[in-house]
Formats: sequence, structure tokens, C-alpha cells
Amino acid sequence: MDFPDIDRVTIDPSVMGGKPCIRGMRVTVGMITGLLASGTSFQEILDLYPYLEEGDIKAALSYATWRMEEYDLMLPIS
Repeated sequence: MDFPDIDRVTIDPSVMGGKPCIRGMRVTVGMITGLLASGTSFQEILDLYPYLEEGDIKAALSYATWRMEEYDLMLPIS
């Protein structure tokens, strides 16, 4: 699986508490995926946040998909 433009997603402890954001801005991956899940279209998001690009939305979806494929593995304490 190829994740185009995933480098648009940045994680910086000083921005939004370290949540994954788009290009260092205070727009989180969770905000974008939440808007999409509630039925907001790409174009509506771009109209609401004119500093975003379509590639940013796709990167947010790619990142969220990638994260969903991960899981925590509990390691035994020795």
C-alpha cells in the first residue's frame, strides 16, 4: 500500500499537544477525518479552510489508514 504525500502530516509536541497535524498548522488529522466522517465533502473542507490543499486531505486519510493498521503488543515484564 502506498501512502502519497504522507509527509504532509507532522507531529510536533509544541503544536496541538503533539497530535498529528497538517504541515505544522493547527489543523489535526482527526479534525479532517471527523469532518469527512460527518459527511463534509473535500470541497467544503477546502472552502472552510482555504489554506489547505486537496493533497492535505488525502494525506490525512492516508495517515489515519496507516495508523489503523497498527496495534499495540503487550510485552511480558521480565
